[in-house]
Amino acid sequence: MELAHSLLLNEEAYNQLGEFQKAEFIFEWLRFLEKLLPADVREKQKKLAEQLISLLNSSPGPPTRRLIAKNLAILYSIGDTFSVYQTVDKCNELIRSKDDSPSYLPTKLAAVVCLGYLYKKLGRILGNSFTDTVGNVLKAMKNAESQGRYEIMLGLQNILNGLGAAATPCHRDIYKAARSCLTDRSMAVRCAAAKCLLELQKEAVFMWSTDLDSVASLCFKSFDGSSYDVRIAVSKLLGTVLSRAVTCKQATASARQNVRKISLDEAMELLATGFLRGSSGFLRASGDILKGISSVSRDIRVGVTQAYVVFVSTLGGQWLERNFSALLSHILDLVSQSHPKAIQTQMDAICCRRCISFILRATVGGLLGEKAQIAAAKEICQAIWKLKKVVDVVMSDGNLETRIGTTDVTASQHVFVCALHELGSLIHGLGTTAAPLLQDSSTGVLDAVISVILHPSISVRLAAAWCLRCIAVALPSYVSPLLDRCIERLSALKSSPEAVTGYSFAVAALLGAVKHCPLGIPHGKGKVIMTVAEDLLCSASQNSRISIQRTQAGWLLVASLMTLGPAVVQHYLPRMLLLWKCVFPLSPKDLETERSRGDSFTWQVTLEGRAGALCAIKTFVSYCGGLLTDEVIQRLLPPIPCAVDLLTRLPSIHKMYGNALKTPSMTYRHRLYELLALLPPKTYEGKFCAILKELVADFTATDNQMAASTFLLPPLCHQDDLLLLGPFLQETDHRFIEDNIAGGSLEYDPYSIYEKAAEGDSVPKPLPPALSVISAAVRLFGVIFSHVAESQRLQVLEKLLASIKQTKGARQQTVQVNIVSAFSSFLKHLASCKGNLGPEEVRRPALTLVMGALESNNPLLRCAAAESLARLAQVVADSAFTAGLAQVSFDKLKSARDVVSRTGHSLALGSLYRYLGGIGSTQHLNACVGILYTLSQDSTSPDVQTWALHSLSLIIDSAGPLYHVHVEPTLSLVVMLLLTVPPAYAEVHQSLGRCLNALITTLGPELQGINTAVSALRTSCLLGCAVMQDNPDCLVQAQAISCLQQLHMFAPRHVNLSSLVSCLCVNLSSCYLLLRRAVLACLRQLVQREAAEVSEHAVAFVKDCREDFTPGNVPIILSVSRPDIFYINIREVGLEGALLSLLDKELDQRLCQDIKETLSHMLTSVAVEKLSFWLKLCKDVLAASAENDMSIARLLPEMLDTTQEEEGTKEDDDVLTFESDERSHPFTNPKWSTRVFAAECVCKIISHCENAGRAHFDITLAQERKQRDSRGDFLVLHLADLIRMAFMAATDHSDQLRLSGLQTLLVVVRRFASVQEPEFPGHVILEQYQANVGAALRPAFAPETPPDVTAKACQVCSAWIASGVVSDLNDLRRVHQLLISSLTKVQAGKEAQSQLYNESASTMEILAVLKAWAEVNESYRDFTSSADGLLDLVQADLGTLSKLWLAALQDFALLTLPSEYASQLPVEGGAFYTAETIENARPHYHNSWALILYATALWLTSTGFLVVDPDEGVTNLSRPVTPTTMCQDSSSRAAVKSPEDVNTDIFHLILGISVEFLCSPRSDSAMENITACLHALQAFLDVPWPRSKIGGDQLGVELLNVLHRLILTRESPDIQLATLEVVRQILFAAQEHVREKRRSAEVDDGAAEKETLPEFGEGKDTGGLVPGKSLVFATLELCVCILVRQLPQLNPKVTGSPAVKAGKPQLLSESGSRLVSAALVILSDIPSVCSPEGRMCVSVLPTILYLIIGVLRETAVKLPDGQLPLTVAASLQALKGILSSPMARAEKSRTAWTELLRSALVTGDDEKILLTAITVFILSTSPEVTTIECLQKHCIEKFKIALDSKDPEVQLKCYQLLLSIFQYPNRAVSYPYIHSLTPSIVGKLQETEKTKPENSAELQVIQEGIKAVAALIAIAEEEHRAYLVACLLPLLISFLLDENSLGSATNSARNLHEFALQNVMQIGPQYSSVFKKVMASSPTMKARLESAVKGNQESIKVKTTPKHAKNPGKSSSIQLKTNFF
Repeated sequence: MELAHSLLLNEEAYNQLGEFQKAEFIFEWLRFLEKLLPADVREKQKKLAEQLISLLNSSPGPPTRRLIAKNLAILYSIGDTFSVYQTVDKCNELIRSKDDSPSYLPTKLAAVVCLGYLYKKLGRILGNSFTDTVGNVLKAMKNAESQGRYEIMLGLQNILNGLGAAATPCHRDIYKAARSCLTDRSMAVRCAAAKCLLELQKEAVFMWSTDLDSVASLCFKSFDGSSYDVRIAVSKLLGTVLSRAVTCKQATASARQNVRKISLDEAMELLATGFLRGSSGFLRASGDILKGISSVSRDIRVGVTQAYVVFVSTLGGQWLERNFSALLSHILDLVSQSHPKAIQTQMDAICCRRCISFILRATVGGLLGEKAQIAAAKEICQAIWKLKKVVDVVMSDGNLETRIGTTDVTASQHVFVCALHELGSLIHGLGTTAAPLLQDSSTGVLDAVISVILHPSISVRLAAAWCLRCIAVALPSYVSPLLDRCIERLSALKSSPEAVTGYSFAVAALLGAVKHCPLGIPHGKGKVIMTVAEDLLCSASQNSRISIQRTQAGWLLVASLMTLGPAVVQHYLPRMLLLWKCVFPLSPKDLETERSRGDSFTWQVTLEGRAGALCAIKTFVSYCGGLLTDEVIQRLLPPIPCAVDLLTRLPSIHKMYGNALKTPSMTYRHRLYELLALLPPKTYEGKFCAILKELVADFTATDNQMAASTFLLPPLCHQDDLLLLGPFLQETDHRFIEDNIAGGSLEYDPYSIYEKAAEGDSVPKPLPPALSVISAAVRLFGVIFSHVAESQRLQVLEKLLASIKQTKGARQQTVQVNIVSAFSSFLKHLASCKGNLGPEEVRRPALTLVMGALESNNPLLRCAAAESLARLAQVVADSAFTAGLAQVSFDKLKSARDVVSRTGHSLALGSLYRYLGGIGSTQHLNACVGILYTLSQDSTSPDVQTWALHSLSLIIDSAGPLYHVHVEPTLSLVVMLLLTVPPAYAEVHQSLGRCLNALITTLGPELQGINTAVSALRTSCLLGCAVMQDNPDCLVQAQAISCLQQLHMFAPRHVNLSSLVSCLCVNLSSCYLLLRRAVLACLRQLVQREAAEVSEHAVAFVKDCREDFTPGNVPIILSVSRPDIFYINIREVGLEGALLSLLDKELDQRLCQDIKETLSHMLTSVAVEKLSFWLKLCKDVLAASAENDMSIARLLPEMLDTTQEEEGTKEDDDVLTFESDERSHPFTNPKWSTRVFAAECVCKIISHCENAGRAHFDITLAQERKQRDSRGDFLVLHLADLIRMAFMAATDHSDQLRLSGLQTLLVVVRRFASVQEPEFPGHVILEQYQANVGAALRPAFAPETPPDVTAKACQVCSAWIASGVVSDLNDLRRVHQLLISSLTKVQAGKEAQSQLYNESASTMEILAVLKAWAEVNESYRDFTSSADGLLDLVQADLGTLSKLWLAALQDFALLTLPSEYASQLPVEGGAFYTAETIENARPHYHNSWALILYATALWLTSTGFLVVDPDEGVTNLSRPVTPTTMCQDSSSRAAVKSPEDVNTDIFHLILGISVEFLCSPRSDSAMENITACLHALQAFLDVPWPRSKIGGDQLGVELLNVLHRLILTRESPDIQLATLEVVRQILFAAQEHVREKRRSAEVDDGAAEKETLPEFGEGKDTGGLVPGKSLVFATLELCVCILVRQLPQLNPKVTGSPAVKAGKPQLLSESGSRLVSAALVILSDIPSVCSPEGRMCVSVLPTILYLIIGVLRETAVKLPDGQLPLTVAASLQALKGILSSPMARAEKSRTAWTELLRSALVTGDDEKILLTAITVFILSTSPEVTTIECLQKHCIEKFKIALDSKDPEVQLKCYQLLLSIFQYPNRAVSYPYIHSLTPSIVGKLQETEKTKPENSAELQVIQEGIKAVAALIAIAEEEHRAYLVACLLPLLISFLLDENSLGSATNSARNLHEFALQNVMQIGPQYSSVFKKVMASSPTMKARLESAVKGNQESIKVKTTPKHAKNPGKSSSIQLKTNFF
């Protein structure tokens, strides 16, 4: 294929190829040429043109001819046009040719396509030749078949496009030709004609003026019998033409006299004509109407509906706002009594209502912003009021005309239903932003809806109830008041049938809404509703006029109550089960008696009641599975046998009492089937036979004529196979009206009012009763038939087969559909429970049944049969049986010639493969593939090709690696068919796309290969994708995108990203949902890898687009009013902004989710680099709605900076011209959900910036970097925007947006609280936004605010106060006051709580308030500056808060009790929760308890654990349960406790909660909770009283064990440090306990003068370590765990293993060092809690010493600054603590300790640290440890080595340590060192006479040496002192300088001189005799000294003597944090 990549066709290579390869080669060359052609090709133009024209004669396929035409057009447009006329003539000549053979047809078609593209590209350059061309083409069309007509229409579209107004002379001819094509039998031709006419109407004025009526009539005819694609194309044409007619300019009209401008009413009347009368003429329609038959087909009605939407969408949102009233009036009139024939049957009426709803949803819901939608809702409300007045007049009129009036009322019901549904949908979409609409008393929305509840029509009552439900879901605060209102009216009007049904519908609908309202309803409402329901059921028999209504209402209320879930229902379960038990007779005898006694009416009431009861139990089982215990099931079962008995008797009862019982009996049947399908089959297996008999009768009933295939079979088919059946089962934007399912509607089953609507539907649409019964029967048959005996299966199957044979015609197909559906359901169920079908006898009839359906004329039935065949093979699980099935299909496919058999059996092969993988041998696979290859090339039947290719794709998918051998031939076949199959057969291309996708998946990563074979395969895949991309069918384009997505995943380098992104951008605004989904799925994948590149390519594509922006597809009807707006969007706001805009308009939830994920991936990848861009996007979205909202400007004028004001001014100007306004702002009135997403994006951006570097949160650094590189962008520079966005969101009408805004504000406050303001040192940058934060928070504390918003605001308040941003008390009070107001609300108690929501919502709010105060309390204690004033703010409320905190903690403690203690919980609930809402309250407590615990601990710490007023302290709360009454009954609650008892209770409460949590913190527990709990324990143990409780108790050990487990499971250093701090406090408590016992013993014995050694402590009794009981063991265990984790080398087991080698000492991380140091501190304290009397104090010492010295050894690292590592300092300190422990001196333990300490004098690696350790030993232990001769020698040797070291630092340290030892008072310790080391020291110092110090380090060494000798002189005995002085003085004098050399000396020499002189001056007077002797013996020395003294005196005159502090050596000396000696 590389040879195809040249400018001219490589004819040599081309001629060597086979026929098929030639086609592929040509297509590849043409693709390459198209990319190349913009280059200058004049030199080779002639040759190129010849080659291209010659290709026209080579019978090119559809994609090839299109490329030839494109390339020729481009060639002439960029090169010379001299030969273009010859080309046009050549094409005309080809078209005129008389050759009509099929082989010549492609050449003719190529010529037509070529002409179209030439004229499109060159337009008027071709002069007047177009008249001949058009004439020639039109003439050719007369004899053309469908392909020719299709291409001619598209060619004429292109000619018109290129010529524009110049083609006027031909307009009429083209119009005439297109008219005939618009009603062509080929759907593809109709689509092409619609496109041609759409192009024509741009210039042909007559189409939207004089001929408008005929155009409309023509479109209506085109709709008749049309496909989905035709309806899309023709509705676009009709809608566009009408919009042109309405908006045509007057100027045009004056220029042409024959143009008439029609009014809006006339245009809509034209559409109404089509909607009401269809395509027939007036006379025929009149005749039909007279005969009483409707002549309007569903296709026409749906097409006209779509045309309405296009009409309004084209005119735009602003037009709709202005004309909505007229449109609404017209639309509703379509279903009013003005046109009774449109709604004469129930089915017609339902279809019309759905169409009306679709028009309103698509226009009002898709085009209007929120404010305009509110205005529209008001209009709809006015319409409802007007209709209501008419109804009221009629209903109140008692004269003879009432009869006529009643007809009006019945006819007006459909208008009501449409209006109410749209009103509900509008409010549902608006959410809480609709609050102003409902609060507007002038509109009276609620009054209007509730008034309609009493309408005589049940449809209207149900619609009103559903509307109330929508209001409730949108505005949860209305649920409770609406329920109250409806229950009150229901009770008051229970004698009115309309009121009873209407208000019961309303209550049921509202209860159904509760599950969508997170805040719920008060628990008591359930009790009221249950009582009303019981009352209705009990009083039903009192008044026969309303018996049925009361019965239905009662059970409806019970059933809807079940949807509230187990938490609510469990309280009413006994009452409900009692009702259930009473509704059925107790025995068969009673049933028989009942049957003989009743009449028609009583049976109606009875059946209604029992059906209602069955529905209530079904709802209970569905919604309350948690309550379905064995006991409850046993109570449910007794009535079931009776219910089944009644079922079997229904036919005879029906026969006895006539048709009145038909519907009630069907409803009863339906309900019973539904319930039985949900119950475990074992519970009613005794009734299987009876039920099966009834089910079979239902399937084969002769009176049921409704075919149910469209709703029964799709769920039983495989989702992928449904693609074969065309658009009617696919998801589209028009699914709502395109749905072929028998019209479902709410009035068929009022019980569905509380159920959720299916996806894509705004209202539930239950099926008619007859179909509902069949549907339920099919499901139940699947369940029961899986559990019956195999012998019984055989009988049933044979009976079913016989019933199919006995029926004929359409009736037979209905029965067959029912039976096959039931059998498929059975197979599906059997496979899921892994059951077995049975023996051969059962298989035979099963196979007969499926094979019969496999050859049915109904394609849906064939699909289901193929699926069933595969499932049959799956459940039989016998390879021989499977092979037999496949063989049957093979044989049938070889012999059969009919389409039905070939399609059915080909799909059967694919399905078998899908369920059973390889089926067996490769030979089998070869046979399958061979047959399907042949079928897929059967060009006579596109259906056979489609099914065969689909089946092939299933086999490719399922065969996996086995298919590799077939990949190449299959790929060739796919590409060949793609190049040759006409585009009109879109379904074939779709199947080809699925095959290509499966092949790419099979090849997988192999596609990256570079060898020739793989390269060829890859090229073929890309070529196939290119062909599909050019296909006019949108679903084929979707397949192309999906294939390219796969290719990009496996071989990204080989997919041209630029062209792929361009393709995606073009199709983002497609009107085909599946294409948009494919685009987004692909984009989502691309941006995960290459977000930046994708974004750049999109912008580049739009900039480079020179042609008309309009893509080949229609823009999304529901989203844009202009085709090019999407491209403008990309140009203005990039792909990201365009996606946000699309998100705002898109209605498909799955697609919205994809858009969000795509944007999230893009944000993650590029938000930090494109920070300004992303923030501007979010700001535009959030500000778009706020721009016209004056509340923001009124609330906070300072927020608007100058730049925004300028933008605002610009936008104000644009508003004046509505046409340009839609373009001026990229986001016009975005929905609240889009704004919520934008706010979430802001939070994500902040989060990503956190990980991107410090500069984003440091303004000084950010400004510096910005100056260095202007392209740099940092978040902190956008802080004003962040605050503004958070403010706009937090003050919106939408509650969800308020929550997002507050969350954003919270994130901003937390992240920027510490950012300093460089211009005002000491202040932070957030300080300037105090007013903004206050203003954003204030509305959240308004009384009407929902609790969740207030709770979030409390969190922000506490974060703001705790952040320390504001230090001024007055400023702080603004926010603080908000918290105080909420605290007052909490104090008011339960009585003051809102009755709008569930009690758990109050719990959430109260706990949020208490948690916020807890955080504030904690932060105030942490503040250092102005803490007193801040503390005063909290202190005032601390008394109240402490009580509330304790109450909340007690609640939490109760709620964490295991379920077995449930009986101990207070009956009435806790302080802040009620017993009924306990489950809902739990999460809120889990979210808040930790901070409250910490705050309580801090408060107790501050009071020293003293409760001031024990009587009132915590008992006088206005709450049912308080901390002082833990788990007591009410009788003992009055007893007043002593302070000690109160304290003990609080102690156990806090400790219990902490231990319970820390024992097993859930894996999802927040780290903050663990940290807060540990901090609480720390604060708690800071107070002596709790320590006294833990110190001598087993509690301490248990707590240590819990902490040990925590350390093992949590890696966080902060948590581990906090844990160690608690451990230290527990140990301290134990030490205190030991001391206290010792003191008590002394006092008791009166033995103050006894020796002061401790005799109490652990081990006194046991002597050893007892795991689980020993505090010492638990502490050691925990410390070892910490140390070994940080230093694995300390573990002796590990050290011996090869994995850990003894290495160099290592420096730990900062957190590791702190952990190890903390552990060492604890280790050193352990001996103090041991008793010297036991063995324990001795047995733990080796471990402690091993660990301390081990840490010392492993972390002894030299630091560059000479400092000691933290771990070393801690080790030395711990060592000192151990060595100086009283244990070492205690009489009972001294000997053992001495032995152990001697053995601990070990070596280390670092000399300095080793010497320090030795020194610590020497100075800290008793002399008997270190005075052993061998140890002393060893130590002295180490010091000698150090003195000889070359390292000045080591020498320095050595001298310093020796000085400490020399000065040690015990001579037995110090003398050996003095005797051994003094000669060495003196010798070393004498050496320095010759080598003077060169730097400060050497100087320090000499100085320390001199200090050591001076100390020796001081402590030496008299006889040795003279010798030492005599040694030292000459040395000191040698360091002196005379006055001449002093000036020129170095710093070191001068400093040494001063030091030496100082020492000489001190020694001289002290030891004068020796001094004089030395001076006398050496005159030189004397002279030197005199000279130095004289020089020194001179210098004193100039400056004072430098102080030691300025000694340069001093700063680098080692400063230990603790004095070790």
